[in-house]
Amino acid sequence: MSTFRTRSVTGAASALSLSLVLAACSGGSDSDSAAETGTQGKVSLEFWSWTEGIEAQTKVWNKEHPETQIKFVNAAGDTVYQKLRAAVTSGDAPCLSKMDGMNLANFAADGLLTDITKIAAKYKSSYTTPAWNSVSPGGATYGIPTGSSPLFTAYRADLFQKYGISAPRTWDDLIAAGKAVQKKDKNVKIFNMAGEDPSTLVDLSWQANAQWYKVDGDHWAIDFTSPEALKAGDIVQELVDNNLASNASYADPGVFKTWDLGKTILMTTSTWQLPIYDTNFPKSKGKWQLADAPLFDTAHPQTSSNFDVTAVLKGCKYPDRAAQFAAWLSSSKESLTTLTDPASKSGLFPAVDDVSPYVDKIIPTDMFNGKSDSANVITTAASRVGGQWQYGPDYAAMYSEMQKQWGKVMKKQLTVKAMLTHLQDWVLADLKNKGVKAVAGS
Repeated sequence: MSTFRTRSVTGAASALSLSLVLAACSGGSDSDSAAETGTQGKVSLEFWSWTEGIEAQTKVWNKEHPETQIKFVNAAGDTVYQKLRAAVTSGDAPCLSKMDGMNLANFAADGLLTDITKIAAKYKSSYTTPAWNSVSPGGATYGIPTGSSPLFTAYRADLFQKYGISAPRTWDDLIAAGKAVQKKDKNVKIFNMAGEDPSTLVDLSWQANAQWYKVDGDHWAIDFTSPEALKAGDIVQELVDNNLASNASYADPGVFKTWDLGKTILMTTSTWQLPIYDTNFPKSKGKWQLADAPLFDTAHPQTSSNFDVTAVLKGCKYPDRAAQFAAWLSSSKESLTTLTDPASKSGLFPAVDDVSPYVDKIIPTDMFNGKSDSANVITTAASRVGGQWQYGPDYAAMYSEMQKQWGKVMKKQLTVKAMLTHLQDWVLADLKNKGVKAVAGS
C-alpha cells in the first residue's frame, strides 16, 4: 500500500561513467568549477515543488540568506514532469525541483539534470545510504534527498485478538494469519492489493533484497527473475491464489472503509499516511497498533521506502547554492522541526541518518491504542531500509508497463512469475532501443 500510502564517484570520471552507463545525450552541465571556486555574490534560484509547508520554509531561508534568494513556484499537477522536461528543452527550467527517486533516474538518463557529485559530497553524511542512492543513479549525484517513507505495518489489534492471531513477523506469518481469518470469516481479508497499484510487489522485492536494476561496471544488470525477486513474487501469488487480499482501489474515495469497518485488518503503511488515517477512520480510531513490517529473513531484517528528492536541473547556473539550499531544507534542525510538524501539512518524514528527534510528534495518539511502541516501530523501519535498491534509467516507464500487467495478475489472468519474466524482457528491449548498455543479471 506504499503508493497510497521514490556509491559515490566524483569528478570527471563520474560524468564519463554515467554517460557510458546510461547513454545519456548529456551528463548535465559540468559543475566542477563551481565546486572548486563557489558562486560569489547575490543570486536568485527558481524552485518548483508541490509539498505543503515548503513555500513557508523558503521564506524562512530567504530571510536568513539574503545572498541566495529562492523563488518558489507551486507546480502541483499531473503533468508536472512533462512541464519540467519541456522547460529544460527550452532552456527555461527552474534550478531546482521536487521529484521522486524513479523520475530523478529517468531525468538523469535523459541528460536533463546537473551532475553535482563534487558539490554534494559534503552533505552525504547527513543522509541514509538508501536515501543517497535515490539521488545517485549510476554513481553520480543529481540532487539532495528530501524525505523518506519507510515501510511498517498497521493492524486492527481488536480484530487480531478476536481471530486469535498475532502481528506477523514474516510474510509467511501473514499468509498463515490470513488463512486462519478466512476459516472464521470469508468476508475479512488480511491485506489489500489494488488492481492499479503494484507497489506491494516493489516493496516485497526491495525487502527480499532483490535488485531489479544494478550498475555493473559499464552497464546495467537487469534482474527481475532472481531468486530474491521470485521469492517476493511468490508471496504476492499466494495472496492472490488464496483470496487473502481485498482489492479496494486507492483511487476510490471510499477506500478507507475497508479498514475502518474491519473488512481488511492489516496494511503496510508509512509516516505520511498516519494523519490521513486519523481523519478517515472514525469508527476504528484507537483500535489500531503499529508493528514492524513483515520480513523475509528475521536474521537480516530489511524493509523498503519511497524517497522524495530535490533535483538540480540542467542549466542551473549556481549548483553550489542550489545544493546548499536543498540540504538546508531537508537536513537542518530548523527546517525539519517545522516540516515534520503535522501542522505544516507537508507529510514529510526526514531522510536523514538520525530521525529520532522527529518521530513522536507525527504519531496521532488517538488513532493508536498505545499498547505498542509506535515511535520505536517507525525509528526501526527507517534504520532497516535496504541499501541495495537502485532506480534504473527507464524505471518510470517500466512501472507503467508493470501497472498494465498487474491488473491481470489481480484477476488471476497472469501469474506473478510470468509478469516478472515479461518485465525482464521488456526492460532489456527498452534499454537497447534507448541505446543504454544492459544485460540480463545473473
